[in-house]
Amino acid sequence: MTSPNALVGEYVQWLTVEKGRSRATIEAYRRDIGVFLTWWGSDRPISDVTGADLESYLNELRDTRAASSVARTLSSLRGWWGFLVEEGQLLVDPSAYVTPSRRGRSLPKPLGEETVVRLLDTMPSATPVDRRDRALLELLYGTGARVSEVVGLEIQDLNFDEELIRVTGKGSKQRLVPMGRTLKVALREYLGPGGRSEFPKPRAHAHVFVNVRGGPLSRQGIDLIIAARALAAHIDRSTVSAHVFRHSCATHMLAHGADIRVVQELLGHASISTTQIYTAVSITSMQRAYSNAHPRAHD
Repeated sequence: MTSPNALVGEYVQWLTVEKGRSRATIEAYRRDIGVFLTWWGSDRPISDVTGADLESYLNELRDTRAASSVARTLSSLRGWWGFLVEEGQLLVDPSAYVTPSRRGRSLPKPLGEETVVRLLDTMPSATPVDRRDRALLELLYGTGARVSEVVGLEIQDLNFDEELIRVTGKGSKQRLVPMGRTLKVALREYLGPGGRSEFPKPRAHAHVFVNVRGGPLSRQGIDLIIAARALAAHIDRSTVSAHVFRHSCATHMLAHGADIRVVQELLGHASISTTQIYTAVSITSMQRAYSNAHPRAHD
């Protein structure tokens, strides 16, 4: 199959010649598609993109972008994939299975607390891979960090004495997040004897999480680990992702009384309006519990 960059070039030419789009519009399309391709990874064919993958990508964008920007991104990708299907480069348009939100952001679907406990507490720690995976999932849930932030995390970012983790987010902005006791234990087990040191010697990098070849663990590698661990815990793999751990962290903290501005700082949201979506999730959960438990809640 033709390389993605070449296919983008063909699409841009078609927009210019056949559709007569303005330079600004074409550059916006090119930028949106290019950001998605970077997220997807150069080692994965675009024919493998599914509607679920696209939903996951859009959910990540919703953390940092306005609804109008996310909608434009979806429109850009739809135009490109429609072109590729017309040209016979793709058989299926993955965006056809994504329904744009008509009411702004859709509510995230966090895991139940009991599901998270079952997943994390049943994970073994017998092998270096087990210890890595446990530390990874504890970190995702314990800090609510974005998957891109976890990928870039380095050893020097971990302060065990102060129980803090330095996270580098969007625009290279850094923040400090707490290292909970369970996470601290999991990280020490992974970074100690029988853990990270058992992987092939890392090649000129200090990333916390490494793959079986000793290189930095990729976003795609994290996706595969989460899917495998969910399957082992008899949890529907389609309900679990790195972004779902982020949703779950925020929602569970708010449900247990955390101040919304604390959660905003933890997640690295520039605007508190982004964090408020998790408040809506907590209210939904409260309403459901009230309806089920209160004797005057129903006829």
